Amino acid sequence: MINPIVLIIVFVVCTVLGYFIIRNVPSLLHTPLMSGMNALSGVTIVGAIAATGIAYLAGSGFLAQLAGGLAIVLAAINVFGGFGVTHRMLRMFNKKKG
Repeated sequence: MINPIVLIIVFVVCTVLGYFIIRNVPSLLHTPLMSGMNALSGVTIVGAIAATGIAYLAGSGFLAQLAGGLAIVLAAINVFGGFGVTHRMLRMFNKKKG
């Protein structure tokens, strides 16, 4: 079994590293990167579903299953919200009809 402290350290390191990587991306590249990352974020939903299913089958407590369900909902909000923002950003580049 993996020590929870190790998981927390990995999470914090990934968060800080991700912040510094995104901060250095030129603004011209944000729209294409956002579009690609939204598609990749669908993997987060699959991971949350798998983790919740494993927690359920292993007979973990209600709290673990609740956290898994919350992870599924938050991942879905992230993906669909990201696609909505990307769609709005891409509309800015369309030529006006009229």
